[in-house]
Amino acid sequence: MARKGNKSGILAGLLAGAAAGVILGMLYAPEEGKKTRKKIRKKAEDLKDQASEKYKQAKEKAIDHYNDYSDKTKSKVDDLVSSVKDTYDKYKDKVKDKASSVAKDVESELDNLK
Repeated sequence: MARKGNKSGILAGLLAGAAAGVILGMLYAPEEGKKTRKKIRKKAEDLKDQASEKYKQAKEKAIDHYNDYSDKTKSKVDDLVSSVKDTYDKYKDKVKDKASSVAKDVESELDNLK
């Protein structure tokens, strides 16, 4: 599976290559300089808009993934906390009873030693 950084690098390279190709094509086209500059400016604005839209889409996708993982992580932590509390409640009384029993046995043994 390709890394996300590679995909954005490839996309940026493709956009830069396309822009360079368009600009070179326009510079060598047999048109008046004013028209060529106007075309280059228009194409640059179009490419800027496309790049801006791609950035916006990538940002929204990243935020969606973050929120999804955040929600999943919160759910897992809540489940874990609930499990720990349930286990604590389950064994709390047993431990208290055993501790009381041990304390009574110790007191009894101490009384026998007197």
